[in-house]
Amino acid sequence: MRIYIRSDFNELSMYYVYIMSSRYKRLYTGVTNDIKRRVWEHKSKVNKKSFTARYNIDRLVYYESNASIKAAIAREKKIKNWRREKRLDLIENENPLWKDLSDGWYD
Repeated sequence: MRIYIRSDFNELSMYYVYIMSSRYKRLYTGVTNDIKRRVWEHKSKVNKKSFTARYNIDRLVYYESNASIKAAIAREKKIKNWRREKRLDLIENENPLWKDLSDGWYD
């Protein structure tokens, strides 16, 4: 007999909605269960043909955590549907200097 555990109920699981930016403020919004690994993939341009690689989107400028993957995906979709100005306001309210929030993660 196999027992399956739904990740929605796993207290140790965290999910992240994040926004990456290029030097010129081109934005990418995503969701992941491993923020450090995912940001490293963007910075390292693991997928050379990806949107983030093509536009040099390599700065983590915003992220939030959630215990539910369903809620995280819903939040990602909500942010992606916002007008650009609203996404910029979200970033600037939390990170007014547009610092790379992942600085120091890989030292």
